[in-house]
Amino acid sequence: MSDIKFTRRQVLKAGAAASFAAMMPAALARNGWPDKYIKMVVAFPAGGPTDTAARIVAQKLAERLGQQVVIENKPGASGSIGTAAFIKSAPDGYNLSMFGMPALLAPLMYNNSAYDVKKDFASVATVYVLPMAIVVNPTVVPGVETLPDLIRFAKASKTPLNYTSSGTGSFGHLAMEQLKDLGGFDMMHVPYRGSAPAVADLLGGQVGIMFADVVAALPHIRAGKLKAIALSSPNAKVLLPGVKTVSEQGFKGFDFDSWGGLIAPLNTPQSILDRIATETRDIVGNDKDLQQKLVAAGAIASFQDGKQMQARLNKDYDRWSAIVKAKGISAT
Repeated sequence: MSDIKFTRRQVLKAGAAASFAAMMPAALARNGWPDKYIKMVVAFPAGGPTDTAARIVAQKLAERLGQQVVIENKPGASGSIGTAAFIKSAPDGYNLSMFGMPALLAPLMYNNSAYDVKKDFASVATVYVLPMAIVVNPTVVPGVETLPDLIRFAKASKTPLNYTSSGTGSFGHLAMEQLKDLGGFDMMHVPYRGSAPAVADLLGGQVGIMFADVVAALPHIRAGKLKAIALSSPNAKVLLPGVKTVSEQGFKGFDFDSWGGLIAPLNTPQSILDRIATETRDIVGNDKDLQQKLVAAGAIASFQDGKQMQARLNKDYDRWSAIVKAKGISAT
């Protein structure tokens, strides 16, 4: 009998050892991470909305995790260069990236296969939405106060009106192209490289209309130099109360925002992703300082977990890539 009992003890000890070994990676991820600084890649230039949001979030995550979160800008080709490099990073929990929407369609726009947004990285959490608005220069399109006014003005014009955006394939460009089809009117797209030069020429009267990031246009709207006539979604009403959405002006269901969120390399331990998502949820949902800083930058704090973020990426990719393909839009 003693031999049998001893054998059982051995089996139990061996089983316990195996269970402990299996738990080790998760336990280390919980208890040992992070023990050094975390790098957050931003695939866009410093000073833009994605970079600004990344720096605000990085500071708050650093405070909670007890380690520095260092921003590294790797801009180029609408975010595709930095994103393509980032997805090859070590999946050790020390590499994150703030993914911005221009990178969603960049591989399509530049006709490359740098990455697949549906399978080449892990979605961690959304952080912000970036509302958009159709804005006009009232001296170029006089009497245009609403979206129906603009459509009537465009249809009555003997030559196509010009509208601008922050670039070919930007969400302002694609949204206006979709709206033109829905409303049965025409306008000519005049792309710029970035919101700042586009808004500058909108103010100067070289173009009369723009589907703009609210952050870029808001100071000029408040100064009375530009007029917002329609919002991309109800989220924008936080910044522009009193302006109706596109959906409220006859295009039911037309609802979108540009947005950004954290991603990680594939195979990053799930326990680490969950920890980052939990911390992000708390600061995005409860940190008034972060919320105010985002609003000051023209963005609105908005949290979704990794599964919700990935579903949103997939849906947005399908929606906007269909327009890119149908219109033959390319940045090359």
